[in-house]
Amino acid sequence: MKCKARSIGRFLLASFFVYAGVMHFVRPKNFIKIMPDMPYKRELVYLSGFFEILGGVGLLVKPVRKPAGIGLIALLWAVFPANVNMAINNINFGFLPIWALWARLPLQFVLMKLVSLVASEAPSNK
Repeated sequence: MKCKARSIGRFLLASFFVYAGVMHFVRPKNFIKIMPDMPYKRELVYLSGFFEILGGVGLLVKPVRKPAGIGLIALLWAVFPANVNMAINNINFGFLPIWALWARLPLQFVLMKLVSLVASEAPSNK
């Protein structure tokens, strides 16, 4: 990935994660609704939102970029069961078609790869 494309991708992904994290605090009920049956749903929604914001900002700060990327990938793995639950139980908030719920599952892995790319340093051309 070229340096300029990496920078643009980093900014876009950082914006995505910060926005998604903020939404965990603005509309926690939407996130609680998609979670499998487990205790402390609201607290976990707030915790994951906090780490999404932290990871998104971290992508923009060079000294912590790589650990932020690792953290975001771990977070994407951690929330994957909620996305599976959303697809299996057709929890679409009234506007997403069922195919979109299933399509987001493999997109989660694409997102992990993109985070990995933008969190790493560009190889030097020496």
